[in-house]
Amino acid sequence: MEASMEETLLSRRPEPKEEQSSAVSEELKRQLWLAGPLIFGFLMRNLIQMISLMFLGHLGELQLAGATMATSFAGFTGFSLLNGLASGLETLCGQAFGARQYHLVCVHKQRGMLILTLLSVPLAVVWFYAGSILLLFGLKDEDIAMEAGTYARWMIPALFAYGLLQCQVRYLQMQNIVFPVMLSAAATVLFHLAVCWVLVHGLGLGSKGVAIGIAISYWINVLILAVYVRVSSTCKNTWTGFSIEAFHDPLVFFRVAVPSALMVCSEWWLFETIILLSGLLPNARLETSVLSITLSTADCLYMIPSGLGAAISTRVSNELGTARPRAARLAVRVAMFFAISEGLVMAMILISVRHVWGHVYSDQEEVVTYVAKMVLLIAVSSLLDGIQSILSGVARGCGWQKIGACINLGAFYIVGIPAAYLFAFGLHIGGMGLWMGIICGILVQDLLLLAITLCTDWEKEATKVKDRVLCSALPTDLTT
Repeated sequence: MEASMEETLLSRRPEPKEEQSSAVSEELKRQLWLAGPLIFGFLMRNLIQMISLMFLGHLGELQLAGATMATSFAGFTGFSLLNGLASGLETLCGQAFGARQYHLVCVHKQRGMLILTLLSVPLAVVWFYAGSILLLFGLKDEDIAMEAGTYARWMIPALFAYGLLQCQVRYLQMQNIVFPVMLSAAATVLFHLAVCWVLVHGLGLGSKGVAIGIAISYWINVLILAVYVRVSSTCKNTWTGFSIEAFHDPLVFFRVAVPSALMVCSEWWLFETIILLSGLLPNARLETSVLSITLSTADCLYMIPSGLGAAISTRVSNELGTARPRAARLAVRVAMFFAISEGLVMAMILISVRHVWGHVYSDQEEVVTYVAKMVLLIAVSSLLDGIQSILSGVARGCGWQKIGACINLGAFYIVGIPAAYLFAFGLHIGGMGLWMGIICGILVQDLLLLAITLCTDWEKEATKVKDRVLCSALPTDLTT
């Protein structure tokens, strides 16, 4: 007890400036070491969608619009849910690893993979009827709906690979093993480029070939990481073979994963809803095509703050698991500096290339001109999105998913989507109005998450993490 009080007093004692400077420098290095490979890996995986869009864009406007609708539908009903549930492992695996409960890291990962695979079965049925569902919900262009339905059916194998991939990435990331994630993603992109060319141009499969290529590429990425975990010595402490414990007490996973899914899905669904709403605008093919390019560009830019967010989630969860609250607080401050700096730089780059960016996706001058206008809005949203990525990463690292889910639902569905509808349909601004609504939602999200983070008692958070890890480990201890 006396030792605990002494540690608390020492943790609150002001540090000399030299020690503070050294701690900041060390934290900068740690986050760069973590975030660099993660950013590159996320960019590589995002390139799979970008490459797919480029192939589709040169096949024709109908193919691009149909695949865009299918991708949005797939994201809305499948990818977002699996990604959100897997993000619960950032809390469970990260805090268990920080507390040196290595066996729990393995169990949490296997339990997540099992649950996400089972969940993919009913989701695949929904994807099979994607075209009919889109028509049922008011998509006016029947040709786009049918094209989207065909594309979604051929992407069903990708659904099962995606959940496994997200669990593998979180498992490695929370142990600070990031270079294999980067290298496997890079190899997958090169493979995807070759496969798409063969399937689309070599075999003449058109948009079906692109969908098949996505599925094959995801499975290749899963296999690469699975082999690495099995044979690498870096995972020898946390990979103890298949455990029957993965089938026990799924509530341990759901208690964190469901709020995580709500937190991630509420944001993801905002963007997918915007794409679906674009199908209701006049000249739906143009609006949908331009918004797909806009979303693809925003997704690509988001990979940088997303990597920073993943890094801060790892750092916060590990430090709180190790009972070092001051180190967790310092990590948050360093990450915010990175996010703001990166956002300003990328905004300036975007503005400078806005008149040529559209040519990457389309040869039609109407599309290129529209994209140049949208890029100005992307510059604003990317800066705000970078800040929220860091704050959301902090929330995942601390286990605040319930709070984060409530904030996201309020910001996006009470503010964001109504504002988007008002701008697009009430004020007749079209696709640009939809994106303005996104900006309004993200701004509210940033302000609320920032208020929560500034008011955090980090010593109290470290105590909560200790109790959570002990509760997770209790059944294992009792059986032994």
